[in-house]
Order: sequence, then structure tokens, then C-alpha cells
Amino acid sequence: MRVFLFLLAATALPAADLRLGIVGTDTSHSVAFTALLNDPANKNHLAGARVVAAYKGGSPDIKESSGRLEKYAEELSTKYGVELTPDIPTLLTKVDAVLLESVDGRKHLEQFRQIVKAGKPVFIDKPLASTLFDAREIAKLAQENNVKWFSASVLRFSDVLPTLKLDGLNGVYAWGPGPLEEHHQLGLSWYGVHTVETLYTMLGRGCEEVTFTSSDDADVVTGKWRDGRIGTIRVIRPYSAFGVTAFSSKAIKTNEKDLYTGYQNLVKEIIQFFQTGKSPIDEQETLEMFAFMDAAQRSKDSGGTPTKLR
Repeated sequence: MRVFLFLLAATALPAADLRLGIVGTDTSHSVAFTALLNDPANKNHLAGARVVAAYKGGSPDIKESSGRLEKYAEELSTKYGVELTPDIPTLLTKVDAVLLESVDGRKHLEQFRQIVKAGKPVFIDKPLASTLFDAREIAKLAQENNVKWFSASVLRFSDVLPTLKLDGLNGVYAWGPGPLEEHHQLGLSWYGVHTVETLYTMLGRGCEEVTFTSSDDADVVTGKWRDGRIGTIRVIRPYSAFGVTAFSSKAIKTNEKDLYTGYQNLVKEIIQFFQTGKSPIDEQETLEMFAFMDAAQRSKDSGGTPTKLR
């Protein structure tokens, strides 16, 4: 009965509602985003778009992918009435915009190559890629094909971060979980990217050099910005809450609540982006985040030597 009601609601939605397609059902985000868009009874329901199709994708060599792929695909289909397609080209014929959700950042460039052929706007979930080269190649492909895109962590749109802004902000210390995934060349790209994005949300672009240090249960990366500000991240294993301390010459602020405040703000930004074509994030800031992680990896590989972004 629930599936019937979803399908009935879908047919009754205004023609202006955007039809979205998901690439990659191996992440909880695929279900969480669909719940916000397709379920009018959801307390945080967002109007203006619905998920109508999905391509499973998947990475057999990553347990976080292979162990969840079918489960989430089944939930999308049976609970939310989403059509499962056999490939990306088929999905592209059924949608107005794409949510590239594959949990494996290595897959994003290959999948994006197929998606750009349709000329439709794309949201690329974290991590944008697993290497700096792939991240820049995605941006290049988008420019060459005139495709609008953006990528973000849910933490960029946390309700808490705006409360931590300070006049004369001159430093930030951010922390969060730091589990690693052996197939991702940039160690921070798998999960530490959330904390990197928190740092960049607070400080913006301009990092020139980073230094990496680590212990068994944490990695610490300190970056120097060209205007003299200093930003540090600490990613903790096996897990931790997310947090930020902001510094100025006159004040220090630390969050009292976890930075994660739900997916609704991010999904709202995604829908507005699909409707307007205007990204809420400077593309160059996203790419600099990957240059930061790339420099951190090179610093790690060299034993903690201060390393310039490239």
C-alpha cells in the first residue's frame, strides 16, 4: 500500500518538479536524500524534485559498497517507487538532473564521463574523487561539455558553522572521524574530507603549504594560508564527533553541539542548484580542498615535510 501511495503521489506532482536520477546505490545518502524528496510525510520534506530512477553501480573490492548496494537499491525501489535502470545511459533518458552518489571516489571520473554526454546538471557527493588529478579532470570535462556541477560535504551547510564565525578570524582547528580506505590514494578523501571541507567553509581559499603528522589513532594536518591564517584538522580513528574551534585576536569559539544537523540543508541547496544552475560553492575552492589533501598525502609520504600545494 505504501508503494502505491508513493507512485500515486508521483503521478500527481506538478510538471515543474525535477526528475532526478541516482548513480550509485551503495551509500546511505541515496536513501536519505530520496526520503526527503519523495516522501511528503517526512517532517523535513522538500518540494520541487523527486528521485525517479537509479543505477546501482558498486565496487566489489570495497566492503562498504558491496555490502550495501543491493539493500539500498531494494529500499529505493520498494519503499520509494524508484525505477532501477541497467546502465547510466538509460538512466539519463529518464531524468532532468543527476545525483552522483557512488561511495567509491575512484568511480566518479569514469561515471562522470558518461553523465556529461547528456548535458544535465550534476551533484557529486563526497568525495568528488580519490585523487587530485581526477578532481581536476572532472572539472575540465564539465567545462568542455558546458555541464553545471558541484560537490560538497553535508557539513558545509551545518546550522552550527555560521554561529562560529568571528570578526578577524585568524585560525581554525577542526576535528572529525578519520577512518581510512585502502583503495583511495588520498587518505583524507575517504572520510577526512568532511573535516577538510569544514576547515575550508570557515577559512576559504588561500592555503599554500601543509604539514602532516600522525599517530595510530589520529592524523593531524596544519595548513598555512597566504594571508597568515593557520588552519588545522585532526581526523580521529576509529571514530569521533565533528567539531570546530575558531580563533581571532579577541575571541575563541567552539561548537557546543555536533556539526552534523541533518541532510535537509544540503538537499535544499542541491535542488536550488538544479533549478537555477548556480552553484553554492566556488568550484576553485572545491579543487583547492583536493590540492590540500594531495599535499597532505605527499607530506605524509615524505615523513612530515612541509609541502606546497600544487
